[in-house]
Amino acid sequence: MLLAMDTSTAQTGLALYDGAQVVAECTWRVRGHHSRELAPALTALLERSAVTVDSLQAIGVATGPGSFTSLRVGLALAKGLALARGLRLIGVPTLDVSAAAIPPVGRTLIAVLQAGRGRLAVGRYQAEGDGWRAIAPPQAMTVEALIASIQEEAILCGELSAEERAQLGQVEGLLLASPAQCVRRPALLAELAWQRWQAGQTDSLAALAPLYLHVSGGPA
Repeated sequence: MLLAMDTSTAQTGLALYDGAQVVAECTWRVRGHHSRELAPALTALLERSAVTVDSLQAIGVATGPGSFTSLRVGLALAKGLALARGLRLIGVPTLDVSAAAIPPVGRTLIAVLQAGRGRLAVGRYQAEGDGWRAIAPPQAMTVEALIASIQEEAILCGELSAEERAQLGQVEGLLLASPAQCVRRPALLAELAWQRWQAGQTDSLAALAPLYLHVSGGPA
């Protein structure tokens, strides 16, 4: 059994996955209290699913970009459980989870999430096989800068305010994924982590670190 955990932003989620089915999944919006809400939410999810901590074999955790504090809370709990229980740990970039909700097509995919200070974290992807491949490191930019950077037909998914969605909806050649498709599903994080785990692509507790973006642009 794999536990997936995404605390990248206020949009937070947990999932349990066994390789054949999503055993349980929950998402909710945290209002700045990840440290208070995450552990009780995990306990409740395990109890509702009749799954014990002893049943867990691996943890997939979203590594960012995202909020400095919320990412630290998620990584700390994931590492603590992995260390205490001897579990495999698999980090997955958060924008990869957003991209996984969109079926691969012949357009560039732009995945975004809230980066604070009026900026978005932006990742660009191209279809590869039955999924997406990142074609550049994520960047932090304003919605105006994002609009100016779009030079080709593309699909955009991820966290957007109503105002940002209205602005981007005016861009010629840009298709916006529906709000439902823009929710980062922890079940998709679980599937990505499971695939990496089965391929032997696990992370060490000491080396796995959250990805932060400089306000001016790329990864910190």
